[in-house]
Amino acid sequence: RESDHRAWTPVSYTVTRQNATVQGLTEGKAYFFRIAAENIIGMGPFTETTKEIVIKDPITVPDRPEDLEVKEVTKNSVTLTWNPPKYNGGSDITMYVLESRLIGKEKFHRVTKEKMLDRKYTVEGLKEGDTYEYRVSACNIVGQGKPSFCTKPITCKDEIAPPTLDLDFRDKLIVRVGEAFSLTGRYSGKPAPKVTWLKDDVAVKDNDRIKMKTTPTTLSLGIRKSVREDSGKYCVTVENSTGSRKGFCQVNVVDRPSPPVGPVIFDEVHRDHMVVSWKPPLDDGGSEITNYIIEKRDAHRDLWMPVTSATVKTTCKIPKLLEGRDYQIRIYAENLYGISDPLISDEMKAKDRFRVPDAPEQPIIKDVTKDSAVVVWNKPYDGGKPITNYIVEKKETMATRWVKATKDPIFPGTQFKVPDLLEGCEYEFRVSAENEIGVGDPSPPSKPVFARDPIDKTKNSVDLSWQPPRHDGNGKIIGYLVEYQKVGEEEWKKANLAADSCPETKYKVTGLTEGLTYKFRVKAVNAAGESEPSYVPDPVEVKDRLEPPELILDANMAREQHVKAGDTLRLSAVIKGVPFPKVSWKKEDHEVSPKADIEVTGVGSKLEIRNTVHEDGGIYSLTVENPAGSKTVSVKVVVLDKPGPPRNLNVSEVRSDSCYLTWMEPEDDGGSVITNYVVERKDVASAQWVAISSSSKKRSHIAKYLMEGTQYLFRVAAENQYGRGPYVETTKPIKAIDPLHPPGPPKNLHHVDVDKTEVSLVWNRPDRDGGAEITGYLVEYQEDGADEWTKFQTVPMLECVVTGL
Repeated sequence: RESDHRAWTPVSYTVTRQNATVQGLTEGKAYFFRIAAENIIGMGPFTETTKEIVIKDPITVPDRPEDLEVKEVTKNSVTLTWNPPKYNGGSDITMYVLESRLIGKEKFHRVTKEKMLDRKYTVEGLKEGDTYEYRVSACNIVGQGKPSFCTKPITCKDEIAPPTLDLDFRDKLIVRVGEAFSLTGRYSGKPAPKVTWLKDDVAVKDNDRIKMKTTPTTLSLGIRKSVREDSGKYCVTVENSTGSRKGFCQVNVVDRPSPPVGPVIFDEVHRDHMVVSWKPPLDDGGSEITNYIIEKRDAHRDLWMPVTSATVKTTCKIPKLLEGRDYQIRIYAENLYGISDPLISDEMKAKDRFRVPDAPEQPIIKDVTKDSAVVVWNKPYDGGKPITNYIVEKKETMATRWVKATKDPIFPGTQFKVPDLLEGCEYEFRVSAENEIGVGDPSPPSKPVFARDPIDKTKNSVDLSWQPPRHDGNGKIIGYLVEYQKVGEEEWKKANLAADSCPETKYKVTGLTEGLTYKFRVKAVNAAGESEPSYVPDPVEVKDRLEPPELILDANMAREQHVKAGDTLRLSAVIKGVPFPKVSWKKEDHEVSPKADIEVTGVGSKLEIRNTVHEDGGIYSLTVENPAGSKTVSVKVVVLDKPGPPRNLNVSEVRSDSCYLTWMEPEDDGGSVITNYVVERKDVASAQWVAISSSSKKRSHIAKYLMEGTQYLFRVAAENQYGRGPYVETTKPIKAIDPLHPPGPPKNLHHVDVDKTEVSLVWNRPDRDGGAEITGYLVEYQEDGADEWTKFQTVPMLECVVTGL
């Protein structure tokens, strides 16, 4: 009971030992305790503590002070500082005792006579050249504690000290335009250091607004009425003969933005709305533009009406206009520090404005044959008037002039089969749209395609090259005409139609048939006409050029690739070979996961797996193969993750206040060493898990301080450098009780009555119950002279009548 209460509170009914721990007491309060013994008959008298007991930790002398350091040495003084002890012994520190010893002497002598509580002291009046060591101890109400560890021997002499720098400002400083700011700090060093200030690596100069001040111990840079140009990286350097220290501060002088940059462009004008755009301010005021404020005004009225103040784009739709009225638009930029001056547009009338159609997007070419190709495109914006026709044009890739593919109208379809192409030539196509206003801009040219039937590209071409003619006939050479002839035939066929499509001294003749032999000739063309042909000396057989595959690995295909779970795995390599090799990726000789993105281009291949999980680890192989051979490379991928759950969690040696937990390491350590295990317990009646160990490296733990009779669950998780894995939990609750033993023998068994076929027996309880309540007594009988005992029955009471004898 508390000393100021009269009521007693029970602590435990089940203590069988001669000691008990009382928990839940309040520090500083006084208590009385009492204890009584109990047997089967009842409870005996209480024994009470003779005097009240105040709950508090026992008081001892303090621990030793920490971090005794020499701060300054001169030829006749030493300045020391220290930190208080980790533990004050349970009572406040009353003073510190500083002692010194002259090197060569045995005894320490107290330096201070007065009572000292400061943790800094300068020992003065020393002799130059003498060497001392120092120690300090702390005192509390109990007495003087252990002394600190000694300083190194200190010789009295004037020191040189490298510069120190203690700044009052942080790495970054934001200042409003017009406000003042200062960068200040303290410094020291011997000899006295030199102080210099730089801004963006240029020396700062004093003027009406900028003042620098340096004293023997302080430094400052002050700027009055700051302007945007004061923004920059400021650096202060403190330097003497022993070294230098630097401090930095990125100052940002902020203001409202400058106005948006005009003019306001009217991208679209309609009878009821307009779309306008503008450029961002040249100066955002040192802070990101948070939004633009757009307003509109009927040119015949003074009132500006809000359109929006929530856009961050530099374009805006102006709705709800009246047809035929003139409007002006006003735009402000806003940042955290204010709103800019406005940008005001010219007047614009709200009316539909028709124009020619937009250019279609780049067309797509499909179904290419030796003399035709199908051009496909998407319908562009029609300019406000319906499209009435599409114009499709073609040209050889190296030529400069576009030619209409047909004179007939193409409408309403958005694809057209272009006829009359020349086999083997390379073409580009483009498309324009037309409405009643006129013809719009053409689309970007399509990707170049060769006019030929779809066959293997490596087996039907020959590359030619030649030297230009010695004389150009006094006219600039426009280009060259290339012709070829099957051996055994009369006719020479043109490889290109126009000389300007081959301005260089080389050409790839395509559309040839594999296995056949051809002759080739070239003519130069200038404004006056064609030259005599020059012939390739020998006929050429068209066949595939074979080069075995070659793999050039990127850095991510090193022998072992480590990826953190959740990151992206990338494996890539450059691939060479003629014909281009077939590419296949495998993982452990099986197909790679469907979540892997595999890309094969004409120069290489890349495998990418986003959001990797531990199972994505393994041996990945890349195989490239063509008729000339094959090549394979492998890389081991380790996906680093949290470990799996520990295995085989087992609870043994259960007692009333403890139990012993053991487990095995996880099957999967996540690719990284298990650093520790986390062990937690939970009272089954509570929702809260409580950690009982979080740093154990062992695979076992004694769970102590259990409450007798309480049921507990336990769980364990493994941790590595990537985090904590899942817990494994005990399957059923563990009750904190001492192990049970069989009870002792009943005492004083005797009969109280005898008949010719029955006996009445009585007995007393045994001395010990084995740790659990006795549930019954088994009665057996034996005929005199026999070996076997016969079971009669189990009874709950301390008596039994044995019948049937």
